[in-house]
Amino acid sequence: MKRGINLVAAAFALTALSYGLARFAYGLLLPQIRADLSLDVITAGWIGGSAFVAYCLGIVFTFLANGTLSPRSIAVLAGLAATCGMALVAASSSGWMLGLGIALAGLSTGLTSPPLASAVARQFSHDGRPKANGTINAGTAAGIVFSGMAALLAAGAWRELYTLFAIIGAGVSVWLWFAMPAGKDDGGKGFSFAALKRPGLFALCVSAFLMGLSSTAIWTFGADILRGGFRFTDAHIAWAWIALGAAGISGSLTGLLTNRLGTKRVQRLALAGMAVGTIGLAATSFSTAYGFAAMGLFGAAYIVSSGTYLIQGIDLLPDRSDLGLGIPFLVLALGQSVGTPLFGATLAGAGPLAALAAFAATACLAMVIPLNGHAFGSSVNHQLNAES
Repeated sequence: MKRGINLVAAAFALTALSYGLARFAYGLLLPQIRADLSLDVITAGWIGGSAFVAYCLGIVFTFLANGTLSPRSIAVLAGLAATCGMALVAASSSGWMLGLGIALAGLSTGLTSPPLASAVARQFSHDGRPKANGTINAGTAAGIVFSGMAALLAAGAWRELYTLFAIIGAGVSVWLWFAMPAGKDDGGKGFSFAALKRPGLFALCVSAFLMGLSSTAIWTFGADILRGGFRFTDAHIAWAWIALGAAGISGSLTGLLTNRLGTKRVQRLALAGMAVGTIGLAATSFSTAYGFAAMGLFGAAYIVSSGTYLIQGIDLLPDRSDLGLGIPFLVLALGQSVGTPLFGATLAGAGPLAALAAFAATACLAMVIPLNGHAFGSSVNHQLNAES
């Protein structure tokens, strides 16, 4: 029991590091970075998109390395990639150097989730996995809260913040080596194309792609819009980021919510929350309170939605938990890779209201994709027998 708690705690810390700091802190600190490095909004979008592309490459690597490298080794690599990437960002003197650091930091997120899912599958019973995975997934929100508080205390000092984040990353990497179970994963080796034929997986991936695309409006450009469009100060932006992350901690309840309400209902509610939070950012022109409320609603909805994709993917591929988590998260990141430069171009050409409305509509479109729900029963078992 104690070892399981230590595993969840270390996995939570890695998720906070790789997602909350290495990947999403760029959006929080983007206004300051743009000012210091003289970046235009389109260039900033492409740099942000590089993190999501690297994320995809990281997930593909975990697929190929499964059975060759242990989940512990891959998780430690994730921590080291985050550490090195953020150190490079701290030393950046040009857009190219910044892009390389952001990409390396983004790579860590792709290396994070699949080995953690494999470790949870080995350490916990089937009934205990949704709660453990939901708690770990909420680490993203904790990392966001931490980055927001750090930005509040060190206003404008984005290089110093990334240096601090890199030091934390080194400590988390060491912790992972002792907390993760040793040994290679026996769940399968390499990537199985037969897994792509599982009933319900295609619909899940389409929905995840649309959700990922829509989310980039807030993750990459939310802080920039608040500052440039609604004249938020750096302190106001940091508080908005804290509100986003604090609300996102509710994502730790995703497993309980899906058990009680079913994945389809929870997923649709979460996507609706993302849509309202995205378009609601435009209401900041009436009151700053709307901006904080929109960020908080988006944060809670995003973490719950991503956790629901995680749970559904693992339910579809119970024999390969790394693929069950990795495939929908890979497609979600592909959506973010496309969405980041696309939103940047839309923002530059049509303005914030039109861009936010278009990406909120994309989240609504993801809601209408028919999903199979929480239990897949005989269809999955039949497919498992056909593949074995």
